[in-house]
Order: sequence, then structure tokens, then C-alpha cells
Amino acid sequence: MKKQSLATALLVAFVCLSACTTNTITGKTQLSLVSDAEILSTANTEYKQFLSTNKVVTAGSSDAASVNRVGNRIIAAVKKYYADMGKSAELDNYQWEINTVSSKEANAWCMPGGKIVVYTGILPITQNDAALAVVIGHEVTHALANHGKQRMNVNLIEQLGGQALSVALANKPTETQALFNSAYGLGSQYGVMLPFARKDEYEADKFGLMFTALAGYDPREAIKFWQRMSAATANSQRPPEFASTHPSDDNRIAQLQSIMDDTSINIISHEMLKIIFFGLKAAFL
Repeated sequence: MKKQSLATALLVAFVCLSACTTNTITGKTQLSLVSDAEILSTANTEYKQFLSTNKVVTAGSSDAASVNRVGNRIIAAVKKYYADMGKSAELDNYQWEINTVSSKEANAWCMPGGKIVVYTGILPITQNDAALAVVIGHEVTHALANHGKQRMNVNLIEQLGGQALSVALANKPTETQALFNSAYGLGSQYGVMLPFARKDEYEADKFGLMFTALAGYDPREAIKFWQRMSAATANSQRPPEFASTHPSDDNRIAQLQSIMDDTSINIISHEMLKIIFFGLKAAFL
């Protein structure tokens, strides 16, 4: 098993030399074996399939209105951030869409291309727009940071080994589809996204709070939200779906607080946004 893991790591490192890009959000070098066009096309198909088999809340309802209002402000914040970075072209193929699904599950997710779903079961826990922005900002960051795409790339290397990857992808659309479903969790018995690695969750927390602040919401609401989520988890044998993939304990809350308090984090250039993001109380008085 160790030899296989080492071989995979070496292969990833080799491929990375010729098939990598730098992610605008994280600044990290990432594998780019599958084209964005292919992933976005597959995501769009899977998103439509999901909506067709689940109860979508009508736009005129108060729940959908809240989700749309907050979601659109997060999207506007994302667009502004990319524009200020001179990277707006990276969002050209994004076709943003927000839907609220009637379900008891406390869950939310965002697929590649900006395909957002929020379950009504999480709204009693968010309770307000700021907490809802924390949730949507977190999930949108997963998509922008290409966390699922990276998992798909690694799965691709593991399954196809040293084959010519471009040829394999061109000749095996069924396998490519299966890899997408495996990476994102779609098609599983629960029909929801799979949990991400802890390092991916930390990045989604960090930059999700940034988008929350840029959208004009108090990112400190993340602390209260996770406290409520922790209470909801404690009262049930099976934790809410969102909590099961995002640890809601004292360490998580402390980590969120450290992100907001750390004035050494230089990830945004707007002076007012710095004031908001770094948690200076005067910004909210």
C-alpha cells in the first residue's frame, strides 16, 4: 500500500510539472488534467438532474428569497474580487445559479460553475443573513478553489496510471463521468457532495469569511453559527449533513476566531474590507 501511495505521489509530481495552473483564490499550484469546459459541462448536467429529482422551493417563498438575496451578494463579492485581481476572465464560463431545496437535511453545496444549492433544513440554524452568507461563502470557495477538481485529478491518475491522460479522457467519457461523480459525491445514495479534506475545509473557512465580509456581512457571525450547529449536533445521534462534513467543535470555533483576529493575513487590498475582515469591532458599531 505504501509503495502504491509513493508511486501515485511521484506520478502526481511528474504530471504537475507539465499540467499545472495557479489558483487565484489560494495562490497554490494545482493539477489541471481535465479541462474546465468538460467539468463545467458535466456539472451543469448533474445539477439539472439533481433539481429534477428534488423539491425546489419556488422563488416567491421567504426561504428562497433569503437564499437568493444572500447568494447574489456573495456572487457579486466574488466577481468584484476577481475583477480587482485582474482575473475576471476566469469566471467567464461560470453560469451562476442558486436554488433552495426543501429537505430536513442541514446542508448546502456549490458545484463547479457556480451551481449552488441550499437545503431548507439549514435555515433554522443559520437564522440570519450573515450566517447564511458564511455557509454560502464557504461552499462557493470550495468551487473556486477547485477542491473537487483536484480530487478528480488525483483519482484520474490513480485509475489511469501512466497512460496518456489526454488520450484516456478523449476515449473514455464514461470513465470521466464516473470520476466526476466519485470526486463530487453525486450519484451516491444521499445525492449530496462528499466531504472535503481538512486542509480544503480550512481554506473554505478562510476565504469564505473573506467573501462574507466583502459582501457586507459580519464574518464574526460564523462563531455563533457553529455554536448553534454544535448544539444541533449534540441533540441528535446523527449529526446534520453539513456538520458531519465540517467539524463543529471548540477547535473549529477557535480556528475561525484566529482567522478573523490574524491581522498578518494579507489576502485583500481594500482598506475598508481589511477593517471588516479582521474583525475590528468599530466597523460594526
